[in-house]
Amino acid sequence: MTSTALLTDQYELTMISAALAAGTAGRRCVFEVFARRLPDGRRYGVVAGTGRLLDELADFRFTDDELRALTGIVDEATLDWLAGYRFSGEIDGYAEGELYFPGSPVLTVRGGFAEAVILETLVLSILNHDSAIASAAARMVSAAAGRPIIEMGSRRTHERAAVAAARAAYLAGLTATSNLEAARTYGVPSAGTAAHAWTLSFAGSGGERAAFAAQIARLGIGTTLLVDTYDITTGVRNAIEVAGPELNAVRIDSGDLGMLARQVRQQLDDLGATRTKIVVSGDLDEYAIASLRAEPVDIYGVGTSLVTGSGAPTAGMVYKLVEVDGIPVSKRASHKESRGGAKRAVRTARDTGTVVEEILYRDGTALPPDAAGTLNVRELQIPLVRGGDRVDGLPTLTDARTHLARGLVSLPWEGLGLSHGEPAIGTRFADTPTPETP
Repeated sequence: MTSTALLTDQYELTMISAALAAGTAGRRCVFEVFARRLPDGRRYGVVAGTGRLLDELADFRFTDDELRALTGIVDEATLDWLAGYRFSGEIDGYAEGELYFPGSPVLTVRGGFAEAVILETLVLSILNHDSAIASAAARMVSAAAGRPIIEMGSRRTHERAAVAAARAAYLAGLTATSNLEAARTYGVPSAGTAAHAWTLSFAGSGGERAAFAAQIARLGIGTTLLVDTYDITTGVRNAIEVAGPELNAVRIDSGDLGMLARQVRQQLDDLGATRTKIVVSGDLDEYAIASLRAEPVDIYGVGTSLVTGSGAPTAGMVYKLVEVDGIPVSKRASHKESRGGAKRAVRTARDTGTVVEEILYRDGTALPPDAAGTLNVRELQIPLVRGGDRVDGLPTLTDARTHLARGLVSLPWEGLGLSHGEPAIGTRFADTPTPETP
């Protein structure tokens, strides 16, 4: 086991130290994870990272190595408490692949103050990163309108973040990843062929044709040949002359991708390679993908924009104490307000499946019978951890991928747009009147 206990901030431990001294460490508390708002321009968010979080929680233990590292940072009483730490509480939350909106109680953590507060950094670092990536990836999938997208951003982010990003991207609907650790750890399908360096390595020994021939000799005609190292027109001709008209695909990685895709498609057809696909890559984001929708592009490759959340590298989620020994508590600082008390959430939908709104209500109470009217109602939180242990039978990564695809279809059509606007659906508390529908 590799401990994850030091994936935290020091102030978590100083609070525990003070709470132990004050006798408040065991007070029963409820913490909630939510986003006060969506990133600018976003109409929905995607929950991702829950499975990774539960994996890391299982290894959140303070071994002798971690305790030695904390010597001089916290006192002996705190070190003794940490030595026996094991989360024993309960966690409920939205399933991976669920959509979320401002105020959605994405995760609810129940336990003693000390055992629950210490999880804040771990929870937020995973959910904020993975949800940001999945939210951006889902927009790219919508923009691609059914065409496959390959994730290839490992060289544009931290080596461990690359693995998490590939997982989140696959959850959101991307087809494959170039990252082999993500393939090994999470079963994400992998893909990859050759870079420009491969073609350049044949300079003086046959050039581009020799590079293509060597690639085909080893990988067969099911591979993808990168045709823009030198002149694209020559590259396409060399590719088909070497591989034949049954070549799987050619890739374009630079230039005016729309114009080049049209030219390459025409050239491939003229050469009889009518079934050879065109892959495009090179700093694509959801807007660039949407702009290529009318072009003869078959597959997209995304990197930098994907692994950086396409302009929103964090989901902006917070981890807030909302209840102490059954007493609702809330923060009132300007622009950082929170609503006290543990909450549940439901989402309402018409018979057609189109979602209407999300309703929050106080945990332990029934949803008011008139809150949803005649609409269909679905509970959003599911049990994740009981008695400190992961609940059996939780949705898999494949389940989450399917769930998100269905959720996106359920949004009002305007909620899938890339333009700025309000969240796709509203979120309200059950004691707030239903907004009038025009």
